[in-house]
Amino acid sequence: MKWLPTALLLWLATGAVAQVVPPPDQASAPQNAAGQPASETGPAAFTLDIEAPDEIRQLLERHLELQRYRALTDLSDDELNRLLDMAQVDTQKLVATLGYFSPLIEIARPPPGDQPRHVSIRVTVGEPVQVSQVLLHFAGSMATDPAAAAQRQLIQESWSLPVGNRFTQTRWDSAKKQALRQLSTQRYALGRISQTQADIDPLTHQARLDVTLDSGPAYQIGELVISGLQRFDAALVRRLARLPVGADYDQRQLVAAQQRLTDSGFFGTAFLAIDTGSDLQAASVLVTLREARLQKIIFGVGASTDSGARLSLEHLHNQLPGLGWRALSKVSLDRENQSIGVGLISPPNDSNWRWNTALVLQHEISGSFALDSQSWRAGASQQGERIDRSYYLQYDRADSAATDPTAPAQTQSISANYAFTLRNFDAMPHPSGGWAFGAELGGGTTLGNSAVPFGRVLTRWQYFLPLAGQHAKVPDLRAGRLALRALAGAVLAQQGAALPATQLFLTGGDNSVRGYGLNDIGTELAGGLVSAGRYLAAGSLEWQRPITRNGLLTEWETALFIDAGAVADHPVDLQAQVGVGAGLRWKTPVGPLQIDLAYGVAVQQWRLHLNVGFSF
Repeated sequence: MKWLPTALLLWLATGAVAQVVPPPDQASAPQNAAGQPASETGPAAFTLDIEAPDEIRQLLERHLELQRYRALTDLSDDELNRLLDMAQVDTQKLVATLGYFSPLIEIARPPPGDQPRHVSIRVTVGEPVQVSQVLLHFAGSMATDPAAAAQRQLIQESWSLPVGNRFTQTRWDSAKKQALRQLSTQRYALGRISQTQADIDPLTHQARLDVTLDSGPAYQIGELVISGLQRFDAALVRRLARLPVGADYDQRQLVAAQQRLTDSGFFGTAFLAIDTGSDLQAASVLVTLREARLQKIIFGVGASTDSGARLSLEHLHNQLPGLGWRALSKVSLDRENQSIGVGLISPPNDSNWRWNTALVLQHEISGSFALDSQSWRAGASQQGERIDRSYYLQYDRADSAATDPTAPAQTQSISANYAFTLRNFDAMPHPSGGWAFGAELGGGTTLGNSAVPFGRVLTRWQYFLPLAGQHAKVPDLRAGRLALRALAGAVLAQQGAALPATQLFLTGGDNSVRGYGLNDIGTELAGGLVSAGRYLAAGSLEWQRPITRNGLLTEWETALFIDAGAVADHPVDLQAQVGVGAGLRWKTPVGPLQIDLAYGVAVQQWRLHLNVGFSF
């Protein structure tokens, strides 16, 4: 976790960027006989009291036209009476937008010559209008196309103002917008609402709704028409966009392709839109791009509760001459870790696989020991919206997990590995439900005087369980959720095999067992020293509950948690070390800002943990 990004986010959130609001247009404001703004010349022309249910009163206070004339100091009694007659009609219209079409409106007028003048409006709303019938009609090719049956059914079943619901103008408008969005975002790019009618009967308090959706023609995806390329070729854009020719038009797929283009790092901006004037069976997709800079240098300053102050310097080259691959070089320095590395990654192929290689030299504190290591990796990876995969060969050279810290041994290994991650969260980067699972599987041999085979597995799991509203169309998120997390790993090798410490396990810190320092939990040696071990088990249970204001959700949440983790060289020696605590969460654009105060039961100490972002 970095202090600097956190400080910047808090600085922006507390108003570092001010909004300048221009003064209101005085030419349109009520004026007195002298042509001056009425509010500058004396007391109010009349006082106004509104007696109504809170929902009605707040609506009238915000939108009643009469409110604008309270500041007119030279308003005559005749003019006021005329305004009150208009207010009767205005009130009727405003209350009708909330579904009350036969309210009783009583306006108490001040006696002639009375000063100060006092006006009161009393509204008795009566029975609200409810929806008694909904008729959804389809026109255009969608009406008879068998392939559109599922889409028609979806629009009908998800209509958000069904029979039995209270009719309001806001809900009526929202239901029409939702139906149009469901129509025009899939297959029918020119879909529109051709006719609507809300037939209100104020005597029976019923509303009959009639909507006709005109789909227009169905479109299918054609070739990409790309503009804005200078250094990169069109084949790269097509491989990143992954829009199959001949597929039905789906705006969600265009948005996903647009996101893939910007996330690739090759393009600063990307905009995709279907050309509705082209062939229906092969509609061109217009792709407007702005390429990212060829080279970029990033200097970072930050801090974390785990490793203290940190400095970093990165150099990115998006297209190495002659090779065409991307190159990333990085130097990072903090209290616990100093590293330098370089990596190369190829553009994606037609299946979205990329070749990659990386070399990292590192000096770090591993448990109670200072560890120098080298790691070289070469393989291929594929990233998707729900699943990531990679396979690679890895060479490691590092200090062993020596029981004698005065005589560290250099060890080497080579291994073949496969890793994958499955994600099924409802929203990112602030999930409130769903799960994810990841695993790393590898096998290899030690190098040097003796070659000893070994196997390694590391699994990760996370699950968010909403505590209420799971069966409702609109879940009540105020009850919060449970966040469960588990981590397990094992290295299988013969007793006494000298394995690089980078292949072994440690835990503890902001993202594992809170209440302990980074990698403070490991195999305990003589003298209280801690070393990396062959077996790892860790888990966490956290109750996350949103903070509400006036019944509405805010961007803040509270958290209560218990973490536990253990590392050992033998499964029977795993003894959990527990941390408990509480914290706050703030939803930022890059993920949750986590502020946790945790108590490490084994060490009997409190520790503050700060972290920004969510990733799995």
